[in-house]
Amino acid sequence: MTESQQAHYDRQVALWLIFCAAVVFGMITLGAVTRLTGSGLSMVEWKPLMGVIPPLSEQAWQETFDKYRQFPEYLKVNRGMDLQGFKRIFMFEYLHRVLGRLIGVIFLLPMLYFWLRGRLRPGFLPHLWLLFVLGGLQGLLGWYMVMSGLVDNPRVSQYRLTAHLGLAFAIYGYMLWLVFDLVPAGLQGRPRQGTRSHGRLALVMLALVYLMILSGGLVAGTRAGFAYPTWPLMGDSFIPQGIYPGSPAWWAAFEDITTIHFNHRMFAYLLFVLLNALALAVYRRARDARDRLAALLLAGATWLQVALGIATVLLHVPLALAAAHQAGAVLLLSAMLFTAHGQVRR
Repeated sequence: MTESQQAHYDRQVALWLIFCAAVVFGMITLGAVTRLTGSGLSMVEWKPLMGVIPPLSEQAWQETFDKYRQFPEYLKVNRGMDLQGFKRIFMFEYLHRVLGRLIGVIFLLPMLYFWLRGRLRPGFLPHLWLLFVLGGLQGLLGWYMVMSGLVDNPRVSQYRLTAHLGLAFAIYGYMLWLVFDLVPAGLQGRPRQGTRSHGRLALVMLALVYLMILSGGLVAGTRAGFAYPTWPLMGDSFIPQGIYPGSPAWWAAFEDITTIHFNHRMFAYLLFVLLNALALAVYRRARDARDRLAALLLAGATWLQVALGIATVLLHVPLALAAAHQAGAVLLLSAMLFTAHGQVRR
């Protein structure tokens, strides 16, 4: 195979992975809507294959509703909900699960096609198989998360929710990194002095952005975002009373609502400074348009995400803004990946 043929096939694979990543982006945002509307526990059964077909008759809907009425969320939270109300929350979770299955199809079939036609560059196939396995594990983890809310407490475990969210972002990020790997070498720019130090720093920042996303998962899982609808103060002070209560104190970082909310804010302030500093450093030492674009995207995504976070808190976590805040995390991770890849792959 000639280099031009391989480059052509690389572009095809890259476009397919971009499409898959865009659908995963949509899946992450829909997951936020499902959680925020309280829809995640409306489907009390897991049917990996037959679950694609929703109830098709009033009798089937009533039978599905009757099953839901036996679980704690109905008995403790939604008692008195009618069938129409159940249909509304059911459809969000149903669409979320169906989209997950669709992602598996649009990933597996083209992957097999590219593989069997010999269009994948050497060493690329194991990455794709790993992504497919991670996607399957994500489905299992999603059900494991739902199971935690089908017991006495009708809320899912914040640990399982954070793990589910974290794996979704990891899959998305892995896809995007592979896309950047497939970009022709000529578009990556010229080698330059100082790239290695920026590369290490960019990877550290990438890890911090990912940890920030996990911190957001804890906020979502404990509903800590509702606790303090004020900014920049939390209640009457910048550092609220009662953080890190009990013993051991570190346990509050995962269990105490005030501490979780406080940590998320402090982490956001730290990242805001660090990411803007990195964007400025990359822009000032840029040798090509790609670096300048990466720096501008990173700075823009950082400011946007902070603005969305503040607005979400001040307006008491409205659905549209809270979902946009989660989507903003995807954009920030994308910008950080683009920046880090440009600094590392030189």
